Amino acid sequence: MDIALKVIEITMPVFLMASIGFIWVKMGLDYSIQFATRLSMTLAVPALIFVALVQTEIPAQSLSQISLAALSGYVLASIASWVFIRLSKLDTRTYVTPVFMGNTGNIGLPLAVFAYGDEGLGYAVVVFAVSAVYAFTVGVWIVTRSNSPLTMFKEPMVGATLLGALFLWQGWMPPLIVTNTLSLLGQMAIPLMLITLGVAVARLTPQNIGRSLWLAVVKTVLCVSIAWSLGVWFDLSNVAFGILVLQLAAPAAVTSYMIAEKYGTDAQAVAGLVVVSTLLSVLTLPLLLSAVL
Repeated sequence: MDIALKVIEITMPVFLMASIGFIWVKMGLDYSIQFATRLSMTLAVPALIFVALVQTEIPAQSLSQISLAALSGYVLASIASWVFIRLSKLDTRTYVTPVFMGNTGNIGLPLAVFAYGDEGLGYAVVVFAVSAVYAFTVGVWIVTRSNSPLTMFKEPMVGATLLGALFLWQGWMPPLIVTNTLSLLGQMAIPLMLITLGVAVARLTPQNIGRSLWLAVVKTVLCVSIAWSLGVWFDLSNVAFGILVLQLAAPAAVTSYMIAEKYGTDAQAVAGLVVVSTLLSVLTLPLLLSAVL
């Protein structure tokens, strides 16, 4: 009973915050996803990543270990997704990226904070940074077949991660006024991302619900199996293990819909997978959380 109550206390705030955005749109109120996403990904999230890395008390070796585990997880997930989509005779440009690309920002980060506190956030931002870099390089290349890996350096999150890692490695600390400012800026990242997620889900028009449902189930089983196996293989600590599983098990990212829309694949099919997998995560994430706590 205690574990069930704890799981509810951890997961419900995540979905309640997202429901604020959903209800906001359904009430006919304005919300610019483009502005909120740019503000979040350009300022708030990089600040959150940098401060989390600078202030973390997690040993650098442990952060390197989960970085390698996360990278291995996304490589294996992308290969397995490509094989599965090919065998299913679906369009690889449309489906591979959203199957392996999880919503590690909007859902993964807040879930990590509520479940494991600052230690969980330290691990989660590393996995999030790895997933973001992988998504905007390999993920976009799968869709476009022409994306340069150098484009990842245009992402502020990459710069914040590298700079935070440098400060962590050297044991540096920025002036307190800088840390406090960035900390305040980073605090808006999680609520902003959750509300934006709710807005995005409310505005998406899903199609092929049946196909989206079985793809969402396959995505969850595939990613959880890979993450669980790698967590055991790398002998991760309990917190790192839980973070790796929860992050890789996150539902399809809204970003994958934006990529599909931008590069001319079947955006509505991706929208269906995003919406269905997000709704499915209301059931799957609490179950996974109860298993890893």
